[in-house]
Amino acid sequence: MVIQTIAMPADTNPSGDIFGGWIISQMDLGSGILAAKVAQTRVVTVAIEAMSFLRPVHVGDQVACYARVDKIGCTSMVIPVEVWVHRYMSGEQVLVTKGVFTYVALGPDGKPTPVRRGS
Repeated sequence: MVIQTIAMPADTNPSGDIFGGWIISQMDLGSGILAAKVAQTRVVTVAIEAMSFLRPVHVGDQVACYARVDKIGCTSMVIPVEVWVHRYMSGEQVLVTKGVFTYVALGPDGKPTPVRRGS
């Protein structure tokens, strides 16, 4: 798990479901934390691929993002992310979203730099 939060009323669309953009931002925050830890430097998101919204997220759901580094290139990392919710009240665990994020490590000059492959 790279990040966990609770879906709040301010994050909803007019239908009362949580905005997809809010979910993507949680995925980007969590996988970005992992990417920076691995690279031991600043990282930037360069691509989001294969996004699948499987189920809606509701107000009060506990949202948890799970990520792992799938591939490390010279300056980039590919990180698949899954979002699971613990439903408010029912306690049901549900996979709601998944996607693949690509990050590039940046040096102090703001240019791509080799991934240091830290712990």
